[in-house]
Amino acid sequence: LMLVTDDRLLAGRDPVAVARAAVAGGVTAVQLRLKEASARELTALAIRLREALPVPVLVNDRPDVAAVAGCGVHLGPDDLPVALARRLLPPGAIIGASVGSPAEVAGNEGADYWGVGPWRVTSTKADAGAAIGVEGFQAVVRVAGGKPCIAIGAIRPEDRADVMAAGGAGIAVVSGILGGDDVAAQARRYSVG
Repeated sequence: LMLVTDDRLLAGRDPVAVARAAVAGGVTAVQLRLKEASARELTALAIRLREALPVPVLVNDRPDVAAVAGCGVHLGPDDLPVALARRLLPPGAIIGASVGSPAEVAGNEGADYWGVGPWRVTSTKADAGAAIGVEGFQAVVRVAGGKPCIAIGAIRPEDRADVMAAGGAGIAVVSGILGGDDVAAQARRYSVG
């Protein structure tokens, strides 16, 4: 269960406290996605999260920040290619890549996992594209060759079983966890069952 942060949904809350609560609720990785933060702010926060959490921390879109902060990275289709990011990061650093269809696999083979979606149309990422649903997710899993595939995009707690049945390794959640006041309880809804 991966928590993906969002500037708007954090709504002034301390990201470290929110992430700690999410981990207490069952989150096993945190992706730091803050589009409004400067590189300096993002780096400082990534370091704080890495030091505070017992789970992997990945920085969205920014392999430079991830390298300085000692974190992993998640790359989108317009970001630095996986092979180049691998050269920036230390051995063993986790690299994830967004893959929305089998056609988007090229260049992402070297990632440690794929974030696959959007499962449904999502309001937290306007450029995520059309929903792929279970059929689109399964199409990517079939070409993954055993690479872990994590579903993302308006995932609901009841989707967890469908994702796992479709060959998924997990789910990534933004608003379903950050949208409520009790982050641990929200995360628990996704991690149990």
